[in-house]
Amino acid sequence: MTSGAPVARIKVVLDDVTPPVMRHLEIPLSLRLDRLHTVLQVAMGWTDSHLWEFRIKGIGFGIPDPDWGFGDGPLDARKAKLSDVLEDTGARSFKYLYDFGDGWEHSIRIEGITAAVDGGLYPGSVTGLFLAGPAGRFRSSAPVFPGSRLRPG
Repeated sequence: MTSGAPVARIKVVLDDVTPPVMRHLEIPLSLRLDRLHTVLQVAMGWTDSHLWEFRIKGIGFGIPDPDWGFGDGPLDARKAKLSDVLEDTGARSFKYLYDFGDGWEHSIRIEGITAAVDGGLYPGSVTGLFLAGPAGRFRSSAPVFPGSRLRPG
């Protein structure tokens, strides 16, 4: 990543679970939303086994189903950069839904925007609290330690 490029520090909270499952991540603002989905999968320890969608100011972003055909599905997350969506909507927080059957909803908040550090690896995990476990079956026995760097495939 280019030194000085904008990086967002985000807080991700898995809603309605106890104990709270939370991550603080640093991500490039230039990240496409489909790649942000991949980062969240890695951060939560999940395997991308379910449908997903971002909801930003009432607008859905995901992977459109070409067989749906009604025109009211999500916008294509592969064509939407986080920076553009935030600028267009004015949003500072949004939702990430994963596994429509179980309804795992996450609240994501932009906590700050800074310049990338020369030699920094992004996206990265800053801190976390409790493990999410496989596809929503979270384990509450161990905290997540800071400093890991996320490298989605």
